[in-house]
Amino acid sequence: MNVNRESVLTFHEGGKVGVRLTKPLNTQQDLCLAYTPGVAEAVNEIKHNPPSVFDVTAKKNLVAVVSDGTAILGLGDLGAAASIPVMEGKAVLFKAFGDVDAWPVPLGRCRAGWGDEGRTDPRRIIETVAALAPMYGGINLEDIAAPACFEIEDTLDAMLDIPVFHDDQWGTAVITLAGVMNYALLCGRGLPDLRVVVNGAGAAGIRIADMCKAAGVRDLIMCDTKGVVHEGRTDLNDHKRRHAVRGGGTKTLNDALEGAHVFVGVSVADCVSGGDVRRMADFPAIFAMSNPNPEIHPAAVAEALSGKPYVMATGRSDFPNQVNNVLGFPFLFRGALDVRARTINTPMKVAAAKALAELARRPVTDEVRAVYPDEALAFGPSYIIPKPFDRRLFVEVSYAVAEAAVTSGAAQVEMNLPALKAALITRNATRR
Repeated sequence: MNVNRESVLTFHEGGKVGVRLTKPLNTQQDLCLAYTPGVAEAVNEIKHNPPSVFDVTAKKNLVAVVSDGTAILGLGDLGAAASIPVMEGKAVLFKAFGDVDAWPVPLGRCRAGWGDEGRTDPRRIIETVAALAPMYGGINLEDIAAPACFEIEDTLDAMLDIPVFHDDQWGTAVITLAGVMNYALLCGRGLPDLRVVVNGAGAAGIRIADMCKAAGVRDLIMCDTKGVVHEGRTDLNDHKRRHAVRGGGTKTLNDALEGAHVFVGVSVADCVSGGDVRRMADFPAIFAMSNPNPEIHPAAVAEALSGKPYVMATGRSDFPNQVNNVLGFPFLFRGALDVRARTINTPMKVAAAKALAELARRPVTDEVRAVYPDEALAFGPSYIIPKPFDRRLFVEVSYAVAEAAVTSGAAQVEMNLPALKAALITRNATRR
């Protein structure tokens, strides 16, 4: 694959998104319907029947991809303008995989005495997003640094009647949980029987812990830069404190990995050694997701375990079991939008993880094999997470999310679920 600087910049010339018309504009009649005088009828319809805004505008399938550029990929705080290529890319993935229309909304931090860089002001982002929300059916928050991202998502989710989803928090968590579910199946253990160690207590680490516990994991130890998050520490924020373990005997990541079944890394490169892996339980799972360099390289794990069974996952596309958020957010929003959900709640996220895990257990289609000709795609330690180009994701994950929204009370419209699934199947067959 040719991904050098020149090829990337050439690809990005002119941007990656634009506007398409969903209705014709070829005649005088079209013009009268699209704008004056006809548009007044649509305006009055919304005035007298506010929910009709979902029917007579693009709102029902439109998502705002919002960022202040304070945590861009692994590059850090580079400002709103620098976030645009990533937000455009997110919009491309929304459309290509979930048939969701999305638009980048980078928010500059223009205040007296501030340039384009500086700490996130949660209140300003909350006010701005709330003000622009009438146009959108959902809000995808992206690349906003912790801890501000927690307050922003929680406040907006409570304030608005449309889904608000911070993908850096929940996207990685949903995909990771799917992998952990399938690892548990392979090693013959239930989720309540697993000992899970999460290294990294930022947005992704906190939500991975939340998701694992919501799905049934009981024994989970979180570590940050100062070691194990335990109740004896006085430097914990509220989110870390929720996951603090009792007792102070286990103080370091090295201590925590003794006998652990699962290591989940969303931290820094090379913080785990081969010796650490050998101290884990038999048939361990290592989710080393720091990018571009993982917490421990897959080759180092293979050498350390010397032919013993294990599961290895990373955030990279050049190794098996890539934890890739594109497996989640397009379909979470597809399902949420289709039932006009007011939120993407925990049952909906767990349902997405279960659907992903179940799909990975099915035989892979010839279409998927053609995209990945050099990989042996059969359920097992090297294949516990589906591939992004598996078109079945569109139906299976989206429907699971929609069904969970209905059963959990998050949907705001009555829904015939069999009819919705049939519509998703038809839509999947006709979309590019």
